[in-house]
Amino acid sequence: MRVIAIFKRVLREMLRDKRTLALMFIAPLFILTLMFFLFNTSSDTVAKIGVSNVDTTVVKAIKNKHVKLTHYSAQATAKAKVREDNLAAFIKQKNGKLTVTYQNSQPSDSALVRQALQGGLTKIKVQALAAATQAQKKALQQQAKVLKTLVAQQQKMAAAQGATGAGATQTAPVQSQQTKLKAPTNYSVTSHYLYGSSDSTFFDTFLPILLGFFVFFFVFLISGISLLNERTTGTLTRLLATPIRRGEIITGYLMGYGLFALIQTVITVTFALTVFQIHMIGSVWLILLINFLLALVALSMGIFVSTFANSEFQMMQFIPILVIPQVFFSGLIPVDQMANWLQWIAHIFPLYYGGNALMNVATRGVGFDGIALELGILALFAILFTILNVVGMKRYRRV
Repeated sequence: MRVIAIFKRVLREMLRDKRTLALMFIAPLFILTLMFFLFNTSSDTVAKIGVSNVDTTVVKAIKNKHVKLTHYSAQATAKAKVREDNLAAFIKQKNGKLTVTYQNSQPSDSALVRQALQGGLTKIKVQALAAATQAQKKALQQQAKVLKTLVAQQQKMAAAQGATGAGATQTAPVQSQQTKLKAPTNYSVTSHYLYGSSDSTFFDTFLPILLGFFVFFFVFLISGISLLNERTTGTLTRLLATPIRRGEIITGYLMGYGLFALIQTVITVTFALTVFQIHMIGSVWLILLINFLLALVALSMGIFVSTFANSEFQMMQFIPILVIPQVFFSGLIPVDQMANWLQWIAHIFPLYYGGNALMNVATRGVGFDGIALELGILALFAILFTILNVVGMKRYRRV
């Protein structure tokens, strides 16, 4: 009976908490629906390839639905065009030598180019072998006809000599036709990598994004739950009963939690660079700056969201709605391959800008000027949520 009583008590508490029930049942459906649209729209990935002075045979052979070819003049520079037009690769030909310059900031695009090129060259060899076999077959058929004609002529001459009794034997000259087979062009391939190397892995590319996500996630969670604990234990109420201003309270919280967020950022980035030894092209200081701005955004957002939660359990419920969707738009899945309406949604999430900035610095070596826009937007996110926190603090002031 006591077990039944506890069971009934849990049911009553859950049924009274409508928000918990809604998030429990709706949040998984929301995440699954989002993943359905994301993976359906990004399944047909297309890699952009630039070609310069490449044989038409090669161009036709490597062309498929996963690559988009753009033709350039013979004077085009591979590295410049890859950077300017964001090409996955640039192929240039000199005689039978193909020089491929991979951007390599997205290993998936490099793999598509490599697959298309290898498949195309294999296709050319197979076609050349088939053509050579067909030509050899025709040559053998012609030789067989010549031999048959020669035998028939010899038989006629032998019969004629037997009838006249002549002793001399003459063989009629027969012209033999030989077919010259054209040797197929043997293409050699030399590969260069603008970013990283041939040993670069998916983990090397996406680790900067994962760094930003983990910093964002844990700062969001810890700051939100910490302020929630301050509120539920009455500490915040006592603070608000004093003459202290709401802005001073929020600033104090941001500075306090911000110090720990900075330490966490330094530890996480240092650990990734020393233990995993990831290939970092850009400045480590910019990586730290981006992660710290992400931590500030997560800090201010976590404090803001905590005002809508009444318990740690409810705070956890905001993670599937506010944090997990940002992973999909952070760059782990190419945003430019998504549907247009999903690309618009990506622009409302801080991790979209943080992921772009981290990728540009870590894998492309972009400097401060190249990521100034992303840094400015992250700073605006932090300022916006800070203002909302100051305004929202009004609801808890009793005096």
